[in-house]
Amino acid sequence: MKHATIFLLYVSQYMKTRLTYRIDMLMEIMSDLLFQAVNLIFILVVFGHTDMLSGWSKDEIIFIYGFFLVPFAIFGAFFNIWDFNERYIVKGEMDRILTRPVHSLFQIILERMELESLFGVITGIAVMVYAGNRLDLNVSWYDPIVFVFMVLGGAFVYAGIFILLASISFWSDSRTSIMPMMYNIGNYGRYPVDIYNKVIRFVLTWILPFAFVGVYPSAYFLGREEWYVYAFLTPVMGVAFFGFAIFMWNIGVTKYRGAGN
Repeated sequence: MKHATIFLLYVSQYMKTRLTYRIDMLMEIMSDLLFQAVNLIFILVVFGHTDMLSGWSKDEIIFIYGFFLVPFAIFGAFFNIWDFNERYIVKGEMDRILTRPVHSLFQIILERMELESLFGVITGIAVMVYAGNRLDLNVSWYDPIVFVFMVLGGAFVYAGIFILLASISFWSDSRTSIMPMMYNIGNYGRYPVDIYNKVIRFVLTWILPFAFVGVYPSAYFLGREEWYVYAFLTPVMGVAFFGFAIFMWNIGVTKYRGAGN
C-alpha cells in the first residue's frame, strides 16, 4: 500500500507538471506517432516488393507490429532508464536515491517515467484491430485476458533486459553504454524470428528474448499453432527475466562506490 500510494502521488505530480506545458507534451506524442508511422510505412514498402515474407503475409506482419507497440509503450512509460549510467552513476545521483527508505529501482522508475508513451497502447491496439479485421480473426471471450498476460509478459521481458544492462553500471562506471545498441536490437522483435538465421533466432529467443515482446505472443492470436508453446511461455519469460534483473540490481547496489570527489 505504501508503494501504491507513492506511485499515485508521483503520477499526480507528473501530470500536473506535464499539463503545465501542454504543447510540449502534445509535440512529444505527435513525435512518437510519427515514429510509429514511419515503421509501419517501412513494412508497407517491403511488401510492395513481395506478397509473403517467409510464409507471413503483410497483414500478419502489421498485426505483429501492432502487438509489439503495446508492451513497448508500457516499457517506455515506466522503465525509461536508458541514461541510467550517465545520470545516476557518473553524475552521482545514485547517492541521493540511496538516502531514501524506498527501493532504489522503484524511485528511479518514478523519476524517469514518461506517461505520454502510453498513447502507444492505443496506437498498437488500433493497428491490431485493423490487421485483425483484414485477416478475419476470431476473438474468444478469454482472448482479452490472454492478451493482458501476454502484454505484461512482453513488457517485463523488455524491462528485465534493460534493468540488467543498467545493473552493469554498478560494476563499471565507464561513460560508454550499450543501451542505444540494445534499443536497436530490440526492434528485431517486431518481425517473425524465422526470417533470421538460426543464431539470431536463438539469441532473440533465449539470450535477449525480444521475440517474446512481439512475434511469439502475436502467434497465438494469429492461430500459428506451431508457435503456441513459445506464445504461452511469454508471461513465464517475463516474470523470470524481470525477477532475475531485480536480483542482479539488488546485488549491484551493494557494489556501488559513490561518485567520489
